[in-house]
Amino acid sequence: MTGFIILDAVIILAVIGLLSAVILFFIAKKFHVEEDPRIDIVVSLLPGANCGGCGFAGCRGLAETIVKSGSLEKQCPAGGAPVTEAIAQALGLEATAAEPKVAVVCCQGTCENAPSKVSYDSAGSCAFANMLFAGESCCPNACLGCGDCVKACHFNAIRIDEATHLPVVDETICGGCGSCSRACPRGVIEIRKKGPKGRKVFVSCVNKEKGALAMKNCTAACIGCGKCAKVCAFDAITIENNLAHIDENKCKMCRKCVAECPRGAIIALNFPPQKTVEVSAEPTTLSV
Repeated sequence: MTGFIILDAVIILAVIGLLSAVILFFIAKKFHVEEDPRIDIVVSLLPGANCGGCGFAGCRGLAETIVKSGSLEKQCPAGGAPVTEAIAQALGLEATAAEPKVAVVCCQGTCENAPSKVSYDSAGSCAFANMLFAGESCCPNACLGCGDCVKACHFNAIRIDEATHLPVVDETICGGCGSCSRACPRGVIEIRKKGPKGRKVFVSCVNKEKGALAMKNCTAACIGCGKCAKVCAFDAITIENNLAHIDENKCKMCRKCVAECPRGAIIALNFPPQKTVEVSAEPTTLSV
């Protein structure tokens, strides 16, 4: 009798399983959506880092948007112009390359400029350290040097310098995807235009404390004195919350602000050395 009960149960389960399979088969047929094969082609041309620099959760999201919209308005910042051109060629679209961008470290809180006042001995994470204290230099906005930006970079374009404990960006690799910037809890890393020949002028500080306290913690901190803004002929510099900021769209890179800054907080990157005019100390005689 028990054997018949078990057999009946097995038969019933088998019938239910078969009916479920048939129902699922027809549902799959009913709601099946044919995906454009060009999406896979675009995905294969993208870096595949899923860094989110394009504004999508992953490379496939960007690929779907490009194919469905039929335009390259949305581009891959990590892949840059070569990837954009390859996608344009594959889809028969016109390639309009966006201006390349790069990550810029806006902090000069080196061991020399911002000496340690306390010692941090805990989890090696900037996000965790930021919740605990201001930092070893006591600047609440300075780089913490634990390397969250390094871990976030999918292209090995950033490292922590052992001497300064600050991030260093390799501009030959960096595509400005913004992963490192999003990982930094202090907002120390900014994504800016790469600039002609990699040249750019920016304020290498994010400290918003008042001048006296800022100077106490770091010798290279911006104190919001406004001298840079006064000397700028292009209205490219604004002072807000005791901190100067240079608008890269207005800046003509004349570098007057660099020389005017009393703290050395403004950096001119990748420029050739400025020529100095030597003035002779010997008096000149005029022959009549």
